[in-house]
Order: sequence, then structure tokens, then C-alpha cells
Amino acid sequence: MNRHPASFLQLASRMGLGLFLVTCALVGEAAPPDAGSAPALREQHQKLAGQLARSPLRRPIHLESTETDGGLQGDVYAVVDHPLEQVRAALADGTQWCEMLLLHINNRRCRVSRQPEGETLTLSVVQRYDKPVDQAFELPFVHRTASDGKDYLAVKLSAESGPMGTSNYRVTLEAVPLGERQTFLHFGYAYDHNMIARLATMAYLATFGSHKVGFTVIGKTPNGEPDYIRGLRGLMERNAMRYFLTLDAYLAGLDAPPPERAEKRMHRWFQEAERYPAQLHEIDLATYLEHKRSDRRRDAVKP
Repeated sequence: MNRHPASFLQLASRMGLGLFLVTCALVGEAAPPDAGSAPALREQHQKLAGQLARSPLRRPIHLESTETDGGLQGDVYAVVDHPLEQVRAALADGTQWCEMLLLHINNRRCRVSRQPEGETLTLSVVQRYDKPVDQAFELPFVHRTASDGKDYLAVKLSAESGPMGTSNYRVTLEAVPLGERQTFLHFGYAYDHNMIARLATMAYLATFGSHKVGFTVIGKTPNGEPDYIRGLRGLMERNAMRYFLTLDAYLAGLDAPPPERAEKRMHRWFQEAERYPAQLHEIDLATYLEHKRSDRRRDAVKP
């Protein structure tokens, strides 16, 4: 019945060879690395190498923001001149995290409680730096080390609920070594908000906060200056950067004698924030130091 058996054999052979080649290609193709791992963070470093080298932030820092259906996400990627072991030792427990987070201009108190299941950091945050601590809202962060391998560190803080319709707060620190003296860091900050909270925030940003901008450049102004993103993503970018700078300043204080570390860190946080006055300027150095020193005296925070 088949008049051309040779033709069919040739076709089958070619098809078989084609399938074989496709299969080999699929098998040989490397699967993407799992998120939250050393390979994934190293791959991210390679992808961002150009942006880090040419960063408009005048340091090897890259910032991203996302507005999701349920909230906001901010991610800061940076290269710091500290070995991974130093980063690991500096942030080994909740007390050290409290010391670090208190550098943020709006964080007025941080307390650590320890239970069998882990540590909780209760962070007291005011809406404005000049509000008293008894008007702060509290964020109870559960602190855990997600990974503590030789070439990868991951620490996570999470809080189920927050003020004014916000919830599901997530803070993530990931780090991999870059040689012996540098570390590539990912600092992530995110939370969810309900519709009422979202609308209230947007109303504030459209009125009293209309002059506030973020870091992402979306175009040029009529006079040729960078036009920065505003609104919810601008808000997230400002706060993500402020929190990253607490980490940066905390690490910078490690080379000072213990009694001098607190002062060095406070000066460093303010100095780095003032690099970006359009986004982060709020008060002068004397006022910032006055508030932070007062908070430390009140709660007897150790250096």
C-alpha cells in the first residue's frame, strides 16, 4: 500500500533526529535558580551590574518599586564595603536590628521580646518625626534567620497588622559575598493596604504631599531636570531608601570604638540621607541628633 517506504523512513528519521535535538536542548538548558538563594542573588547582581556601575545615586545602589493589587514593594540592591561575615555578625539578633532601625527618622522606640518560637521586635513609629512616642503606632515584627550559609545570608522580619488599614509588613535582608571585602545586599520592604488606606494615602500625596518625589526618573521637566516619580511608588521609594540607609549606617559604625558607634551611625545616616535632599530632607542635623539622643536616653539604648 505504501509506494514510498524509503521516503517515510527518511521522514521518520529526520523527525526522530529533530525530537532528539530538541530534547537535548531542553535537558541541557539550566533551570533558573530558586528565589531566595545564593545563585538567585548572584544572578541578580550580574543583571544589575551596569545599573550599579552607573547609578545616578552616586553609589553602587539600584532601587526598584512596585505597586501591586494589594500594596507596595520597594527593593534596594547595593554593594557595600563590608565582608559577609561582618554583615552576619552585625545583625545576628533582634537587639542589633533594633539599634539599626532606630536610626530611621520616624522610629522612636524598639523593644525585643523572646519566646520559645523566636524573637519579636516591637517598633514604635510616629507619622512625623516631631510627634511624641506616646502617639506612635506599634509594629510587632517577628524576626527570623531564614538562611545562614557560608555564602548566603537571609533574614526576614514580618508583621501581620499595621496602622490605618495596612497589614502584612515584610522586611527582607539578603546578602552574598563579593570577594573577601565586599557584599552584595538586597534590602526589601513591603506591605499591603486596603482600599480605604490606599485612597487616604493618595489624597494626602495629592495635597499636602504633592511636592514629595521618589527616585525613579520618568522623564524630563520643562527646564530639562529629571522628573521623578510621585504618588504611592514615590512614597515607597523614599521609605525603602531610608530603611536601607539604616543598614548602611549601622555597618559603617562597626569600625568605631563601641562608645562612639551610636554617634557615628547617627551622623552617617543623616549625611547619606542628605545626599538626596529632593527625596529625603526633613530636618537639620541638630534637630535629628536631638531627637535620637533623647530616644536613646529615655530607653537607655546601649551603643
